[in-house]
Amino acid sequence: MFISFKLNRTVVILCTVFILLSFYIVGFVRNTSIKTTGTSKQSDTSTTQSDAKKNYIKWVDFKVTDTAMRKAMKVDIESKDSSNHIDWIDLLSILAVKYGGDFSRFKEADLTALVKRIKDGEKIEDITRDMKYYSYYREAYGAVLGAYIGEYEIEEASKDSEKTATVKKYGLKAFSPIAKDYGYSHSDDFGNSRSYGFKRKHLGHDMMGNVGTPVIAIESGTVEALGWNQYGGWRIGIRSFDRKRYYYYAHLRKGHPYPDDLSIGHTVKAGDVIGYLGMTGYSSKEDTNNIEIPHLHMGIQLIFDESQKEGNNEIWIDCYEIAKFLRQNTSAVVKDELTGEFRRKYEFMEASTENME
Repeated sequence: MFISFKLNRTVVILCTVFILLSFYIVGFVRNTSIKTTGTSKQSDTSTTQSDAKKNYIKWVDFKVTDTAMRKAMKVDIESKDSSNHIDWIDLLSILAVKYGGDFSRFKEADLTALVKRIKDGEKIEDITRDMKYYSYYREAYGAVLGAYIGEYEIEEASKDSEKTATVKKYGLKAFSPIAKDYGYSHSDDFGNSRSYGFKRKHLGHDMMGNVGTPVIAIESGTVEALGWNQYGGWRIGIRSFDRKRYYYYAHLRKGHPYPDDLSIGHTVKAGDVIGYLGMTGYSSKEDTNNIEIPHLHMGIQLIFDESQKEGNNEIWIDCYEIAKFLRQNTSAVVKDELTGEFRRKYEFMEASTENME
């Protein structure tokens, strides 16, 4: 009897210890799991918040007029060799703050007064210290126009002979997308409705011309896209060397849209012949003319973060005033009678293209 009671008591004690230990283990595992899960969620949240806090421009509405760009550029060029060089993008950015980005309000007197302040000794940082949106406009306009003015070398024809000479210059080094002596017409059609495939806005600028008109690289860069696109037909996409601008040239000529030696990864110089105006596109079948009027679709995309390259976050700007502005710098071309290809007439070189073959 005594032995039986003792054994039963031992069993009860052992069972009790086992039960308590089980509760402890389960509780420990559960608490650990909760803490781990909580840390994981906090980490995910932090990552999401970190992504959300990425500080880059999400939208640009470029409304600087041809007139404003020309006049600001003139100040920049004329002050280049002075002790107080005035940057044209600084000028345009300060005026943008005044106009809320709308340069239909531009007055030359405002530019003249601003230039006088700078020439009288005021620093840009002092003038803009209390301008809330100056840094935004400076970055946005720098992304659009930052590589358009600078030092370069270009061949020029001699007035007294057929020889050419290489001349060093400072000024506009971006070119019109239409070759010199080729006519075209255009209007501001950015944002107009398009219905092929699906209803959407026109995110480029159409320049109407004749089939076969040589199309010119606006800026030096690298070919990122080449070939057929259902909407753009034969098209070329060129990325600027600073990777902030992506130029899109579409609806190129049927049969022979661009030079045979052009390929993805190929580098081009500003002013090079990169293709020929046409009317291809609006078809899933390659090499189809479904565009009613021959024209070049010119598009400029701004990229502040690589996530904006493709998708819903793309930034395309109105190119109409830029096309007008670039009209002052056209690339002369000549035809190679053996190949039938056009090429630039005068060689061009800038710092970013010095190592090109």
